[in-house]
This record gives sequence, structure tokens and C-alpha cells, in this order.
Amino acid sequence: MKISDLDIRKLWVPGSLLVILGLLSTLTLYASTYTVILTTSIFMYINLTVSWVIFSAPTRYISLAPAAFFGVGIYTSATLGTELPLVIVILIGALLSSFLALLIGGLTLRLKGIYFTVFTFGLVELIKHLLLWYEIKYTGTRGRFVILVDNNTIYHIMLIILIVLLITAYLIRRSKYGLALWSIGEFEDAAAHSGVNVNALKTITFAISASFMGATGAIMATRWTYVDPYIAFKTLYSFMVVLMAAFGGMGQLYGPVVGAAIFAYLEEVLITKFPYYYMLAFGLILLAVILFIPDGLVGVIEDWQEKRKGKQHANT
Repeated sequence: MKISDLDIRKLWVPGSLLVILGLLSTLTLYASTYTVILTTSIFMYINLTVSWVIFSAPTRYISLAPAAFFGVGIYTSATLGTELPLVIVILIGALLSSFLALLIGGLTLRLKGIYFTVFTFGLVELIKHLLLWYEIKYTGTRGRFVILVDNNTIYHIMLIILIVLLITAYLIRRSKYGLALWSIGEFEDAAAHSGVNVNALKTITFAISASFMGATGAIMATRWTYVDPYIAFKTLYSFMVVLMAAFGGMGQLYGPVVGAAIFAYLEEVLITKFPYYYMLAFGLILLAVILFIPDGLVGVIEDWQEKRKGKQHANT
């Protein structure tokens, strides 16, 4: 039985994914501690970016709330980490972030454009300062110590969250709900008139997105000795996620993954070698992306593929 080129292509993608998964699953057996820690940070940013893309890419609602949901997960771990098993703490962090997203989404997802973006940015600042006020007034402290977990455990849990997230994102994109989300982004009024429950779908997707951010924050907190509201609810996380998604491109699922991986590694290098200039470098990169590759790396790859196909058709 002869295997056609089409069959080889169909087998190549899942085969490559299995090899990559196998290498990542066993990374702690052969890699240095530094490599494990760096890869964990990369996974963290991929989780946040892909979670953001699940909601914001199809609906075109630019949310700056990732830092809020991520911070809720961090503080869940800091508060309950001494009382409950780690897996339960992570699940609670995901549920609390999801509940916050349901509450906020139900109230604000009728806002559009810049109004929604500004509100989500304000949400991060509101939670940060409200929590800071509560701690200083009622606990007499500013921040909390966190139960530490070994780097290998954090790495494997972060990898599991990433795998579940990618499967979820893939299934949503391939489902009728994913099609409905993209229709909201294209023309929301037309989607509503065609029978899509726009507000419910946006709110539920917003909550799914937030749950993965909360789970990521809950496990990531165990790598830090101490957290306070300024560390947990750092607005930089929100802006970095948007930058990573824009750089990678949101037309395909691999775009945010590649964009987040490149920028997470770049952040580590710039912070280590140029600690006072890395934000300037990120700003310049963002301007370059907006001006020269507005569709991100995905757009560049797709343009190259179309040109290649055009040349092949011209030669035949």
C-alpha cells in the first residue's frame, strides 16, 4: 500500500506534536535548573496569551484584564496555600477568576471599543488598591508569604495547564461557538439578529479565558517567596499579553504560542543584560509590529505561502 503525500502531511503534524510533547514532558530529566525555570516562565506567558486570544481575537474586544485574573490566582495561592493541597488551590484560583469574569462580563460586555478596554484596565487598578487598603487596614500587613514548591512540580503543572488550554482553544475554534464568536467580531448586530445570544456567549468565553489565567497565577505564585498587590496585579502582564498576541498573530492558534515564546525569552535576555532599557526595546518592537506586520508572524507566513503557491501555479 503506497502512502500518498497527503497522508504524510496528515501524519506529520500530530507526529511532530507528540515528539515535542515527549521532549517537554521529560525536560526536567536532562535540562539544567535554569532551563526549567526559564521554560516555566515561557509557559506562563503562553498560557496568559492564548487565554487572552480565546476571547479577544474572535470578538475584537481588547481586554486589559489579564493582570486582574492572574493576580486573583496568585492571591488565592498566597491565602490558601498553607491550608489546602496544591491542586485544590489551583482549581479554586481558576474558579474565582472565572467567577470574577462572569460578574464583570455580565456588567460590562455591553460596552464596546475603547470603553471596554479602559474599564478592564481600571479593573486591575481597582482590585490592586482595594486589596492593598484591606491588608493595611485590617491585617496590618502589606503582602503575604507563599508556600514554595519545587521547580520541577511547578514546571509539570504549568505544562498540564498549557496542554488543556491548547485543546480547549482548538475545540472552541473548531466548534459552532467559535464560529459565532468570530461573527460577533465581524458584525455583532448581524450576529445578534441571526440568533446568536451575543451577551451570554461573550460572558461565558470571557470566564473560560479568565479561568486559565487564574490557574496559571495560582501555580506561578508558588515560585515566589513573597507577593503583594503591586506584584500580583502588575499591569505589565496585561500589556505584555496583548503585545505577544499581536506579534505572533491571531489568525492561527500557533501564532500566540510562537509570539509569547519569543517575547518571554527576549524579556529574560533583556532584563538580564539591559535591565534599564528592556521596556524601551519592547515599545520599539510594538511600534514596528503595528507598522510593518500588523497581522503578526502568522500573516507573514500566510503571505509567503500564498506567494509560493502563486509561483507554483505560474510555473505549471
